[in-house]
Amino acid sequence: MKTLGYYNGKFGELDEMTIPMNDRVCYFGDGVYDATLARNYIIYCLDEHIDRLFSSMEKLRIEPPMSKDELAKELYAMVRKMDCGELIVYFQVTRGTGMRNHAFPQKSSSNLWIALWEMHAADLSKPISLTETADTRFLHCDIKTLNLIPSVMASEKAREQGVQECVFHRGRTVTECAHSNIHILKDGVFITHPADRYILAGIARKKLMECCEREGITVEERPFTMEELKNADEVIVSSSGAFAQRALFLDGQGIGGKDEALLKRLQDGVTADFIEKTGG
Repeated sequence: MKTLGYYNGKFGELDEMTIPMNDRVCYFGDGVYDATLARNYIIYCLDEHIDRLFSSMEKLRIEPPMSKDELAKELYAMVRKMDCGELIVYFQVTRGTGMRNHAFPQKSSSNLWIALWEMHAADLSKPISLTETADTRFLHCDIKTLNLIPSVMASEKAREQGVQECVFHRGRTVTECAHSNIHILKDGVFITHPADRYILAGIARKKLMECCEREGITVEERPFTMEELKNADEVIVSSSGAFAQRALFLDGQGIGGKDEALLKRLQDGVTADFIEKTGG
């Protein structure tokens, strides 16, 4: 199959799948999600992504639809139905189904969604450009929730400006991007916002920090400002589909581009981890 969708045990091509109107995702975006890449039909860092999904469910008091092992088994069963082994593996859990009511439904089980389509890891040799906007999101950014309107609007701003990502900031403090984490290199140090309630603790972010440890690169988990970003030696944007992408422009002005050797070590390190763990 070219694309594949799943809803509570039923599956088919994505454009043929339907859901009940009373699924709470329709009214409230009441759910959480996660996503990762598969290569050679092997799902990358699946345990870490499932752990994060379960952590998000726990924080929102959503009952898991199945155990972690059962979810992993279901995801692999779906991946094996696909024609191509290079995929995005997207999965989400919503609180349940019931008549519209802000309070939790009392007699409803959570709903599991899975969506698969062909996708390849981003080419890290191609730098990207950024814009920026004020971070007006609520204070639960550590939960991978389906409430994504601020990210939607920021992503549309980036699209309209012909760039690839939008940097969020609270005051002048950088938090993350519309759908990525963001980090800087300065004087040989990897600087990333701490994993607090203002950012999602990205799996790619974690892999970059692990790479720094292997390479003997100092890591500072601390807030940094827009001014520091503009004056950084390199600016790195990371996500599950683009592990360490170099950014060279912000609103048309040049940024980074001053420590290509160190950047390349990190890019090579996270790429090697992906290749090794997905079949070499």
